[in-house]
Amino acid sequence: MLARVLAPPRACLLLALTSAAILLAALALQYLGGLPPCPLCIWQRWPYVALIALGLVGWRWHPRAMLGGATLVLLGGAGIAAYHVGVEQGWWALPAGCVAGQSAEGLEDLKRLLAEAPPACDRVSFTFLGLTLAGWNLVTSLALAVYAATAALGFGKRTAYDRTASFSEGRSGRGRAHGH
Repeated sequence: MLARVLAPPRACLLLALTSAAILLAALALQYLGGLPPCPLCIWQRWPYVALIALGLVGWRWHPRAMLGGATLVLLGGAGIAAYHVGVEQGWWALPAGCVAGQSAEGLEDLKRLLAEAPPACDRVSFTFLGLTLAGWNLVTSLALAVYAATAALGFGKRTAYDRTASFSEGRSGRGRAHGH
């Protein structure tokens, strides 16, 4: 079972599907849940867009190379999430994109700027089981990076014992990953 989940083409497809689900959940929280994203939240979405592309390409072409790239993308995404957690906790200063850059020339202008302003990156708007969304993204990115690296390095290769067991169970041809 583990070998099937770690087969590189299947791992690429699972990463693409998981990334799409994560993006859909973020959009649902934004549009259906009323949680507008801050600029750092938007930055945290881009690695998942890249993972969808890498996963779909890797599903059919050079899966180990795409999994290696996915691992690097996920580690980059974890870095963005870690930075966001630090901003939320007050460990680091707000990035320039999270600081107001315009000044109001009157009350009406101030009202317009406040209505259009994205949420501040240091304001926690939602927690689940004690973690912010940025914290959950950090955990998820690191877990998916370990999964991608494990699949890329071939730790899920079928052994001679697995092939013998499959043959004796009458499943000799199933489970092979696209001839790889």
